Amino acid sequence: MSIETAAQAAYIVSALLFILALAGLSRHETAKSGNTFGMAGMAVALVATIALAIDRGITSTGLGLLAAAMVIGALIGLQRARSVEMTGMPELIAILHSFVGLAAVLVGWNGYLLVEHALNGPEAQLLDAQGTLGIHHAEVFIGVFIGAVTFTGSIVAYLKLSARISSSPLVLPGKNLINIGALLAFAVLTVRFVISPAMWMLVAVTIIALLLGWHLVASIGGGDMPVVVSMLNSYSGWAAAASGFLLENDLLIIVGALVGSSGAYLSYIMCKAMNRSFVSVIAGGFGIEAPSGEDKDYGDHREINAEGVAELLRNANSVIITPGYGMAVAQAQYGVAELTRKLRDAGVEVRFGIHPVAGRLPGHMNVLLAEAKVPYDIVMEMDEVNDDFSDTSVVLVIGANDTVNPAAAEEPSSPIAGMPVLHVWEAENVIVFKRSMASGYAGVQNPLFFKENSAMLFGDAKDRVEDILRAL
Repeated sequence: MSIETAAQAAYIVSALLFILALAGLSRHETAKSGNTFGMAGMAVALVATIALAIDRGITSTGLGLLAAAMVIGALIGLQRARSVEMTGMPELIAILHSFVGLAAVLVGWNGYLLVEHALNGPEAQLLDAQGTLGIHHAEVFIGVFIGAVTFTGSIVAYLKLSARISSSPLVLPGKNLINIGALLAFAVLTVRFVISPAMWMLVAVTIIALLLGWHLVASIGGGDMPVVVSMLNSYSGWAAAASGFLLENDLLIIVGALVGSSGAYLSYIMCKAMNRSFVSVIAGGFGIEAPSGEDKDYGDHREINAEGVAELLRNANSVIITPGYGMAVAQAQYGVAELTRKLRDAGVEVRFGIHPVAGRLPGHMNVLLAEAKVPYDIVMEMDEVNDDFSDTSVVLVIGANDTVNPAAAEEPSSPIAGMPVLHVWEAENVIVFKRSMASGYAGVQNPLFFKENSAMLFGDAKDRVEDILRAL
């Protein structure tokens, strides 16, 4: 068997392992095996690619550069994976997406310099003889465009998620016209480039795409960033697929299509959960469709201490815990898990209600709770528990804000109007764990804090949970 044939067979094995990885990651119980399949698939792909490069006559200098790049990348990846906190995962994933986009841009420019920049060269003549030169022109142009949009869009997402820039949406005059104009310019330039390629057109589309990626994500409000991360995940997949077509690499095409389609489907699911238009997500700026609500005087809030919460929990028949990003920041998941065990041992029914966009990353809360050994069968999705709040004795809102905001259902003028939320206010008692009365990540006031059956437990969530455990 030739090296070429063996490498292609290895690519098929890698693709199957990546599919198994996605299947495993879809459930808590099989997530670890899914990760293992993914790592195995990448290892097989790397070995096959190196063997293929050696068989095709890579120079010793090229092989040394390849080895150096792998070592540097592996060391950086290991360091970041070991040191990153769960609260830092969203911005880490966003910046990783930017690398995929940048790689697609570099691959596209390399393809141009190899073929279009030297139309009398052997590579261009070979493609022309095969009748695929025009296809190569399109692959270069489209790959650069998708990669550049992903690159700058991911950087803006990283800056917003890490609080290096404001999370509020950018509102430029005629922002929709700007986006449409950029897409029309891309379409016109693509046709011209396929007919008669020139470097100025590739430079122009690179600049347009970089600016468009920045504008798309900058126009989206912070409260909707979980969907943005998922959307950029999809973009990075399509960028990888475009590079695969350009490099004639079947595995890159398959993996890119898997990542792109799964990211798009996840974005669609999350948009449905937030009552958003999927098309408007792709267009950017969907987080500011509703008009801003006026500041209202909801009255005074009521406070409670840990001993008071413990007394409510002692007398409760059922408890639902709704976690949010604040729980991740405080690293309160272990105390919450211990509180859950203590209440269940006392005969109290305890469940968790997870909003689809709780935290700043899809599945953020599920991972935190699994890490703390909370049983999977009591971690419920929003639709599974929303009808049960009216029969619940106590709801503990730990670090959540926008996902439990009744303004989404009761105030048409609210910026989050129409967004499905957890109906925690229907419970007999609601305890809100917060550091202060500040609004949430979306910048919207929450009338839940002022309802008669709600009480605020101020302070660090981890400390307050430990206080409750001691009181119990």
